[in-house]
Parts: sequence; C-alpha cells; structure tokens
Amino acid sequence: MGVPESRVAFIQQFIKSKKINGFLVTNIKNIRYLTGFTGSSGFALITGNKRLFFTDFRYKEQAGAEVSGFEVELEKGKRICTLRKFMKKLAIRSLCFEKSASYEFYENIEKLHVRLIPQKDFIENMRKTKDTEEIECIKKAVQRAERAFIKIKPKIQAGIKEKEIALRLEVQLKKEGCTRVPFDIIVASGKNASIPHARPTEKRIRKGDFVIIDWGGEADGYYSDMTRTLLVKDRAISKKIKIYEAVNKARKKAIASVKEGINTQDIDRIARNTIKSAGYGEFFGHGTGHGIGLNVHEPPGISWVKSEVVCSGMVFTIEPGIYIPELGGVRIEDMVLVKNTKAELLTSLSRELEII
Repeated sequence: MGVPESRVAFIQQFIKSKKINGFLVTNIKNIRYLTGFTGSSGFALITGNKRLFFTDFRYKEQAGAEVSGFEVELEKGKRICTLRKFMKKLAIRSLCFEKSASYEFYENIEKLHVRLIPQKDFIENMRKTKDTEEIECIKKAVQRAERAFIKIKPKIQAGIKEKEIALRLEVQLKKEGCTRVPFDIIVASGKNASIPHARPTEKRIRKGDFVIIDWGGEADGYYSDMTRTLLVKDRAISKKIKIYEAVNKARKKAIASVKEGINTQDIDRIARNTIKSAGYGEFFGHGTGHGIGLNVHEPPGISWVKSEVVCSGMVFTIEPGIYIPELGGVRIEDMVLVKNTKAELLTSLSRELEII
C-alpha cells in the first residue's frame, strides 16, 4: 500500500510553524504509517526539508523495496551514535520526540544536549481518520475474518473444547490470507464467558452455555476485530435469551447514534443506559468500543473516560456486553466506519441470537 505524501508533509509543516528543527519518530506502527516500512526495527528523523529513515543491515533490502519518500540510511553501532551524527550534520538544536518512547531511550537522547519537545499521540491522532486505501484494507481484514468464522462455525457445538475452536479459527484465518492473527482469540463458554478477556481452556462446551468468540483478521498490516455470542440449546435458557436481547438492543442503539460530530462519551452513554434500563448496568464494566487500524486498539476510545468528537473517516468498534459471574456473558461486537451523518457497518455476520 502506498504512503500518501500528505502525511509527512503535515509533520514538516508543523515543524516549520513551530520553528522546531526536527521530529523523531520511534513508534514502529507510526514508522509504517509514514514510510511504508513493515519491519520491526527502525526510526525516522524528519526536518523541514529532510526525510531520513534508519534501519539496520537485516532490513537493508526490505527498506529499499518498501520505503518511499525517505532517504534510507543504515544504523551502524548504537542508535544514539547514529542520531548524534545526523543531528550534528543537520544542525538540529530542537527536537520533537514521541512520549511513547521508553524512558531509557529518553535518557539517551537527553545526552544529545538539544531542546527536547515531547509529543503525545501526535501521529496517532493523524491515524484516527482513515483514507480510502486504509479503509479497503480494513474491509478486507473483516472479510477474511468472517469467512474464517463461517468455515469453522459448524464445529462449534456441545462437546468441543474451547481451545480446539480457537485453534481451528486461527488456522483458518491464515488460510484466508491473514499473515498474522491480530490478538489471541477469545473462546469462552459457560462460566468462563463472564470474563470479558477469558483465555481458551480445556473446558468442553455444554448444553445451555453461552459461547463468546472474539477474533479478528488482517490485511496489509490493518486489522479487524469482532465478537459473536452463541447459545447452546437447552431447556432453561429463557433468562439467557433476555440477556442477549438487552446487549443487542444496546448495540443497535449505539450504532444508530454514530455520526460526525457526536461525542464518544454520548455513544457510550447510550449503550450503557440501555443495558442499565434492562436491569444489568452493574454487569457492563468496559468501554463501548475502540478505534482500530494498524493497531487492534487505538484512538478514538468509545467510553466514559475521555471525550472526543467523532469525525468522518473514523473506524471503531461497538461492543457492549453483559457479564454475570457463575452464569456467563454476552458480547456482540461490530465495526463501523463514520460517513458523515451515519455509520456504515463493516461487519456483516448475523447479530441475531443463534441457538446451536
């Protein structure tokens, strides 16, 4: 996927407007966003008129093939020595750096005796709104994840172990073209389903169990994230059906509220109040959603914690849930793309309760 010139141009304009000499980028996902580099080691040094990307010998050929718009330089020896050499060459006396850098790295660059200006989420905020190519990658990641789930779904039945479902799903994701699994797949049944981020166990699925499956796909480094909850048939499941319906109602209302200009806290409040009205408010303790792109969890957060204005082009999840100890839980997670006055659903698997 090509990297738009406008991304680095925006940073260079910021540098010039603030009368700063340079911007140091060390977050590897931000490196990819700006340069196209998909390796695991590198950093970028941007000035008002220079764009330098540094990596080591292992990635020499890869950087030559992937990086665009930057001069590629090889690190030789310690990174701090490479930085010192080029900062002296470029006469950098003031430098922006990412606050996500380790404290050890900060201590090292402090020794360069330049004015350091920390930047919190500067590039992450640029990444909040996705361009056309990014959205296409995310849609492909959704499609791969959904195809994988559909293919293994017939195996989800009473008697199978949680771990076996997770393994089958992971293998199928790879078969669908995902180069990596975005996160550890969650398969939680029965009492385990009351734990929002439960790990798959040796437990076998039983009659009457809720079964939560939370998984995602990948395409060209971009991720998807979705959750579906199934219910294994049994005689006494009427209460569980009501719980599912309460979560699904909250999901529908939250998605219907999504539009450009709404506050993220308002979306969360709508989902939370719907579950509270159904009598399950104390059993919904996490945020309603999160942004997704090059990271599975990235801004904006859809919760009561932080207020953000929703913009067109944002992609995030809507995932209300109810988790009752000893009984189980329900989570239904969709992904939405904000398109001016409404949300476009990116996920397409059924949200109606499936009793298997």
